[in-house]
Amino acid sequence: MRLMKQLSLLVGVGMMAVLPLSAAEVTLKGEIADKVCITKDKANKGADHHDCNASCLKKGQQAVLITDDGTIYALAGSFTENKNAKLLDLVGKPVEAKGETSEKDGMKVLTASSIMAAK
Repeated sequence: MRLMKQLSLLVGVGMMAVLPLSAAEVTLKGEIADKVCITKDKANKGADHHDCNASCLKKGQQAVLITDDGTIYALAGSFTENKNAKLLDLVGKPVEAKGETSEKDGMKVLTASSIMAAK
């Protein structure tokens, strides 16, 4: 019986070690852009680069959020469905995005639960 309790405890602790902790929701401020454009040159954003970013995003290219401090997050989740349709009106404008962050293949990712024009 004692052995069973010890094994149960070890299995429980082991499971805790492999299960990911749920990420807390964060709020980030920045701007929506196309990953390719912004990777080439971080200046490829804002009103001056709106048409290029919007054109690439309409084709389904990877959308990113460039935060005010220059950090780039690949956007994931429902906002990127249908070739970024929900993002197109926000390209090149200040936005506030909420969601959970993670990292994939060396890139920060924001799985957005909401993205709206910043006030």
